[in-house]
Amino acid sequence: MDFLAMFRKNPIDKIKTAELQEEELKLKSRINRLRKEVDKIEKQKKEKFKEGIGADLIKKKMITQELKQLDMEAKLKVKNFMALHKQFMFVSNLIVIKKYQRDLQKTALWSKIQAISPDDFESSLIKVNLAGKGFDRVIDDLNQIFVMDLADSDSDLDEAEKQMFDIWNSVEDGSLDLQEAESVLSIEKDIEKTLEKMDE
Repeated sequence: MDFLAMFRKNPIDKIKTAELQEEELKLKSRINRLRKEVDKIEKQKKEKFKEGIGADLIKKKMITQELKQLDMEAKLKVKNFMALHKQFMFVSNLIVIKKYQRDLQKTALWSKIQAISPDDFESSLIKVNLAGKGFDRVIDDLNQIFVMDLADSDSDLDEAEKQMFDIWNSVEDGSLDLQEAESVLSIEKDIEKTLEKMDE
């Protein structure tokens, strides 16, 4: 990523706000495009799933393979979405830091910001959301960065074939309605969870 390479070479005070804003717009556009692609795959999965209701075993087996393929495609896009969203948070937070740069330079926090390695600063900054916060809140959040545990756990579970058959059986015997089944199959909840974490 050109911008991240540039950030690693330049101290924060040498990066221009206009460059950050341009990068933020690019990332927002790519995030929106990915979101639409995931929505499209989700619709395809719902249609495929409906085809399996009441179908024979062979047809269900074939549909299961197609659903697994669509699910894998969606998961790759969600992974990309999450990576882009982290970059977006980083850039967005840098814009806030640039906005308060003069005030921050008068605090002891500024020397900590300049002393932290670019990689550590980046991985810490994606975990806070400084957008729309006043100077005091920004100071509090930035101070948290230096006491925060940087360990990040990314667990990604694959959807099992057995689960697909269980869902079909539940729809067929009436214990689960179609909308509930579709929401169980949906990968959008991963995106929502990411966005919720970012908004905290």
